[in-house]
Amino acid sequence: MSEADASDWLETFWSDLLSEEPARVAAAWSLLQVADERQAVREHLRKMATEEGWSDVQRQAARAALAVIAPESDGD
Repeated sequence: MSEADASDWLETFWSDLLSEEPARVAAAWSLLQVADERQAVREHLRKMATEEGWSDVQRQAARAALAVIAPESDGD
């Protein structure tokens, strides 16, 4: 994968994950197959949802994503 392709993939992934649309969030989450990747993304979303420095829109989107992935989170 070229650097441009990787950048496009990441942009699409995060756009979907933070879309607040459950189907898009679930589809993006399903692309992560490695438990460490899922854990890292989940932790980043938790930081976005709870720590200073993020806008209200970003916090809301992170909380929405966590709500979609939460049922799967315990098993990772």
